[in-house]
Amino acid sequence: MRAPDERPAVAAAVIVEAGRVLLIRRAVREGNLSWALPAGQVEPGESGEQAAVRETREETGLEVDAVKNLGERTHPATGRRMIYVVCEVVAGTAYVADPEELDAVAWCDRAAVAERVPVPFFGPVQEYLDGALA
Repeated sequence: MRAPDERPAVAAAVIVEAGRVLLIRRAVREGNLSWALPAGQVEPGESGEQAAVRETREETGLEVDAVKNLGERTHPATGRRMIYVVCEVVAGTAYVADPEELDAVAWCDRAAVAERVPVPFFGPVQEYLDGALA
């Protein structure tokens, strides 16, 4: 059981389609990052996979299915427990579905990811992207 002062985990969706990964740009920067994977807090009674699917829909309008859990870590910058979930697109087109949280979405190839995300991803996420991105 979670201690009362511990913040909920954050689930991130790793969505690759046609050799590009979906990144979102937060309306408010988190530290030195503005571009990131679609992500949000895991709600009570929800698994990391369910949270990744829900957050993707709420933020980008995409319907996705969770395919594989890539692992968890404590994020070095935020101290939050992070859960990384590979998801595949079932329906929809990505757009800024929550303009209070996001100001952009982009499907990014390897070069675009390098421009937008200046720090390496969590090891298993980076390994997955290395094999999946054009």
